[in-house]
Amino acid sequence: MRLSTKSRYGLRAMIDITYNCGPEPVQIQDISRRQQISPRYLEQIFQNLKRAGLLKSKRGPQGGYELSRKPDEITVLEILNATEQDVLLVDCAGVTPKKQRRKADCPFEGQCVTQIVWAEANALLDTLFSGMTLQTLCKRADEMGIKNEADHRVM
Repeated sequence: MRLSTKSRYGLRAMIDITYNCGPEPVQIQDISRRQQISPRYLEQIFQNLKRAGLLKSKRGPQGGYELSRKPDEITVLEILNATEQDVLLVDCAGVTPKKQRRKADCPFEGQCVTQIVWAEANALLDTLFSGMTLQTLCKRADEMGIKNEADHRVM
């Protein structure tokens, strides 16, 4: 599996919102500056995150983006699923979260032992990613000594 920049940037942006901003909405230009991601590209990514119910936005001078739930309720898996079509190592193994069926039919269905390997690996990755929340990652950032722009810690 190779995650796209949408997933990598989406996760970084969600961590940035959690780690640097508090309860107030954050403007996309601030995230863009800190993460060195194009504001236009962030807007595209944020549309997917909004559709998935992970972000909400407010208009106006005090507007911006904010998490739709608490940081300990949003998992890495949810963010990846919102930004990727499907998070699978290979197309023929595992079910897609959106369709509840295989992404592609396999001509070796039931005759390929590697399909079991890929399915088990997908399950392990899902378990790993669903066990990591934004709060977990912010704690790790804090432990690493990564500075944030706000004088608070979201924990």
